Amino acid sequence: MLPLQIVDTFLLNYNVGQALLLAFGLTTVGMLPLKSMRLVGINTIVFGLVFALTPQSIVPIHYLFLGLALLVVGPLVYTTADG
Repeated sequence: MLPLQIVDTFLLNYNVGQALLLAFGLTTVGMLPLKSMRLVGINTIVFGLVFALTPQSIVPIHYLFLGLALLVVGPLVYTTADG
């Protein structure tokens, strides 16, 4: 387990939006071995909500637009998934 000071010093160089984007990328890549596009669609919808509901005082405005785009793409991925 990493000490919290190491994580804190790493995250001080980035804003909340970049940390959320990294978490979205890691969870999406982590779900790919499961081969379930429905899970990827649900993950996309959840992170779209997180990006859209994150206060604009702590992240730049383009993360709001990313959240809205994910809220459009997520249900499309979910409904077009097999099984």
